[in-house]
Amino acid sequence: MKDTDYMALALSLAERGQGWTSPNPMVGAVLVKEGRIIGQGWHKRRGGLHAEREALANCQESPDRATLYVTLEPCCHYGRQPPCTDAILEAGISRIVVGSVDPNPLVAGKGIDLLRTHGVAVETGVLRAECDRLNRAFFHYITTKRPYVTMKYAMTLDGKISTCTGASQWITGEAARERVHWDRHVNAAILVGVGTVLADDPLLTCRMDGGKNPLRVVCDTRLRTPLDSKLLRTAHEVPTILATGPVTPEKAAPYEAAGCQVWPLPLREGHVDLAALMDQLGTAEIDSLLLEGGGTLNWSMLEAGLVQRIQAYIAPKLFGGEGAKSPVGGAGVALPDRAFRLEDTTVTRIGEDFLIEGDVQYVHRDR
Repeated sequence: MKDTDYMALALSLAERGQGWTSPNPMVGAVLVKEGRIIGQGWHKRRGGLHAEREALANCQESPDRATLYVTLEPCCHYGRQPPCTDAILEAGISRIVVGSVDPNPLVAGKGIDLLRTHGVAVETGVLRAECDRLNRAFFHYITTKRPYVTMKYAMTLDGKISTCTGASQWITGEAARERVHWDRHVNAAILVGVGTVLADDPLLTCRMDGGKNPLRVVCDTRLRTPLDSKLLRTAHEVPTILATGPVTPEKAAPYEAAGCQVWPLPLREGHVDLAALMDQLGTAEIDSLLLEGGGTLNWSMLEAGLVQRIQAYIAPKLFGGEGAKSPVGGAGVALPDRAFRLEDTTVTRIGEDFLIEGDVQYVHRDR
C-alpha cells in the first residue's frame, strides 16, 4: 500500500466521527510498521481521546519506529486533551504523514515544526483536498468564529417549495426526506424563521436511528412563536433558542419557563441582525448550522454573505402557479451577472430525487 492508501483509510475512520466531534475537527489516524497496520483510531466524541492517542491505545505492538498517517496536523497545546505531539514523541514514532495543516492559531504548523525539531520526519499534503473537505466546517469556524452555514431546501423542477395554496408536504420522496435527518445529525444547529414555525409547526429534530438532535434556533424578531408550538412543547428535551429583538423580561418569561433560551439581539433594518446572531452562535461553540428557512430568511442570509454551502433537493415534478413560493425570496438580483454562483458542484441521485450541492461564491458581489 502507498501513502495515499493509508491516508484514505485514515479518512474513512475520521468520517465515523461525523456529528459527534463538534466543535472539534474529525480526525483519523493509522499506524504502520514494516508494511503492517498495527493501530488505528479516530476522534469519536468531543472531549474524548484524539485520533492519534486512540491509534496508540489500540496498537497491537510497539509503535517504535512506526509511521503515523493522520488526516490533520497533530495538536501541540493543552485543550480538552493533552498535546498529541507529546504522545507521538513518547511512542518513538519516526515518520508522520499529514493530510491537512490545522488552521487553528494554537497549532497552525507549530505541531509539525515541533515534531521535526525532535527528529521526526514529517510529510504534509497527502490527500490534502479530501482532508480539507472533510473539515470545511471546522476550518471556517476556527478562522471566522462563526458557524459554517449550509442552506438546505427542497423544490420542484420548476423551482417551487409549495403549491399555489401553500401546501408543501411532500415535495421530495421518502429517501430524500430520510437523508435530511442525516443532515440534521451532522450539523450542530438548525435555523428557521418564525414564518416557518407559524406555517408548518415543525419539530426540527433528527429522527435517524443513533442520531443526535441539533440545537434549534428560531429567528423571531417580535417573539411570535406560539407557546403551544411543537418547539415550545419539547424545549425541555431539545435545546431551543429564540433569537429576538429587544424584549421585556415579562414577555420572555413564558418562553424561558418552557425551556427556551431567549437571545435579545441588535436589529438591522427592523429585523434580527443575522451577523450578530452568527457571532453569538460562534461564541456558543456552534461550528455548523443547517439553514432550513423560507424564502425571506434564505435571501437575507445570502445577502448578508453568511451562507457557505447550498444543498438543493430537487423533485422531478412541476407545481406551476405564479404565486407559488420559491426557495429564495427577497429583492433578488437585478442582473444575471450578479447571481450568487456555486462552485465544486455535485449531483447525487437519492431515490426518485436529485441533490445538487455546491459552495457559494461571493467574488463578484460588493460586500
